[in-house]
Amino acid sequence: MLKQPASVGLGVAQTPKSKENQVARFIDELKRTHSCGAVRASDIGKEVVLFGWVANRRDHGSIAFVDLRDREGVTQIVFDPDASAEAHKVAEALRGEWVIGIRGVVKSRGEQFSKKENKMVSAANPNIATGEVEITVLEATVFNKAETPPFAIEEKSDTREETRLEYRYLDLRRGPLHRALRMRHNVNQATRNHLSSQGCLEIETPFLVKYTPGGARNFLVPARLHPQKFYALAESPQLFKQLFMVAGYERYFQIVRCFRDEALRIDRQPEFTQIDIEMSFVNQQDVFNLVEGLIFSIWKAALNIDLKDLYPDGHFPHLDFEESMTKYGNDKPDLRFDLAHTDLTDVVIAHGGGGVPFFTPIAEKFKSGAYRRDLPTEIVKAMVVPASANFSRTDQEKLEVEAKGMGAGGLARAKVGPDGIWVQSPLAKSATPEFMRAVNEAVGAKENDLLLFQFGKTSSVHTVLANLRVIVAKKMGLIPEVGHGGKWNFSWVVNPPLFEYDDDTKTWAAAHHAFTRPHDESVPLIESDPGKVLCYRYDIVLNGFEIGGGSIRLHDSEVQRKVFGALGIKDEEAQEKFGFLLNALKFGAPPHGGIALGMDRIMMLLNGTESIRDVIAYPKTQKGTDLMSDAPGSVGPHQLTELHIRTIGEPQS
Repeated sequence: MLKQPASVGLGVAQTPKSKENQVARFIDELKRTHSCGAVRASDIGKEVVLFGWVANRRDHGSIAFVDLRDREGVTQIVFDPDASAEAHKVAEALRGEWVIGIRGVVKSRGEQFSKKENKMVSAANPNIATGEVEITVLEATVFNKAETPPFAIEEKSDTREETRLEYRYLDLRRGPLHRALRMRHNVNQATRNHLSSQGCLEIETPFLVKYTPGGARNFLVPARLHPQKFYALAESPQLFKQLFMVAGYERYFQIVRCFRDEALRIDRQPEFTQIDIEMSFVNQQDVFNLVEGLIFSIWKAALNIDLKDLYPDGHFPHLDFEESMTKYGNDKPDLRFDLAHTDLTDVVIAHGGGGVPFFTPIAEKFKSGAYRRDLPTEIVKAMVVPASANFSRTDQEKLEVEAKGMGAGGLARAKVGPDGIWVQSPLAKSATPEFMRAVNEAVGAKENDLLLFQFGKTSSVHTVLANLRVIVAKKMGLIPEVGHGGKWNFSWVVNPPLFEYDDDTKTWAAAHHAFTRPHDESVPLIESDPGKVLCYRYDIVLNGFEIGGGSIRLHDSEVQRKVFGALGIKDEEAQEKFGFLLNALKFGAPPHGGIALGMDRIMMLLNGTESIRDVIAYPKTQKGTDLMSDAPGSVGPHQLTELHIRTIGEPQS
């Protein structure tokens, strides 16, 4: 409760003062007693002082009604000339978004006659917390006037996002953003409280770091005192938090800003916030236990939801990486619905392509040994759309347009007819009946079900079908277009490969980073068969979004040498790129591991918004620009000279 004014008598209007004196009286003498969202029926009869913005103004004869808004809510205030002629005079000039202060008496809204019900009914507004009361104004002052805003400050806005971002300080006055940022505060507090209770120390790491190759593209910062050298803005505290473990701090966390100069989308920003955690003397399950407890605390703080109602044992299910890719086409599947894919490559090989011209060359390459099944460069997959979905020809054509937009050559499809024979499909002209029935059995298709096929490069097939799966689910009403729909389907995606094969360069690359610990039984395969090496890397996934990822780190120098060898990194190159970490690991590095959770993605999912831009106070556009401050901007020749930088040509408009 804010300070109650002691020097003002109840119901007494003040002698008119100059504007300056009136403002000073409210700021220096009266002081605010309540927020605009805190006045309740229990305050009836009390004198209060409120500050805020004029949300709207309505004239009812000689009486003026104003909805006064601050960050906590809205209260209706009443300017009645019988209560204060001077205050009523102030009200006559009020316009939207003016900043004012008022002193008044809390009254009940009472009753009003309802023509619909033909009787007196309560005049309370059930849509706001202060709806039972109103404030009769005795004294008022204008702190500041406001120009007419470029858009209405309302709960819902159909104003273009570009305009709202340009005037973000006005957009931030709207209720949804107020609630999102307040929830963010609550999540930050819950995070600090939970991790501190688990023995984690909050320690800061540098933003200006040395550029290291690999991973995301860095933002570079010229070092004025060191000509022709650059800092990189940290894309992650990864190496520094591992050094904390070497230093013996054992448990670390940080709510940290990170920077990545990469392609943007609804769940990515060039600067973002993550909950960063690292622990010593732990295995994978220890990390899971800590994070699950944290997630439970966050959901309780943000939404007052007890996730133990959904996960009674306090743990989230595990999904093998290989299974996730096979069934869903990616490693962050939305598990609020099924619609799994089926890998038909083995069926295609067994039937020599089954008579389908598209499939025959793939089958032949596998049979000839040109392709290895454990390293498939090409695959065939299918997804079943159940007959109950009632997908029309138009619906199917729209799916094909979507598939082509993702880079696919098209979308092969067939409807299962009587006796398992395909109909309404060009594939039916050449596919053998035996192949059709084998496919139907493999995917579990029934009569009138629709089959969607993709074939070709493995990564492309996975991408296209993964996206089509979501599109079909939305069309079927299995998930909402936007938001969680009241469902919270968490999973840990585990046991991914340590290496991935680059078919263009015919070399192996780290699937995540080179410091991830392989499974003990996989260590002998690092040199002989890298594709079969599995590792202790893990992602936590919620409703189709990766909200965090981490790993158990490599602390064994000999195994680290073998990993570098598989990547074609020689000792000299490793020392040049990662020398300070490798040197540190020689001085008694404990077994350790950790994770980073995407704060912005978590907030987006908690709020059910379309984009992380809706939960960040000052976001960038999809082009990485700040429309409000006009960043990035140009700098003058003098500044460039100081930084030892010379530009090439003129900037492109």
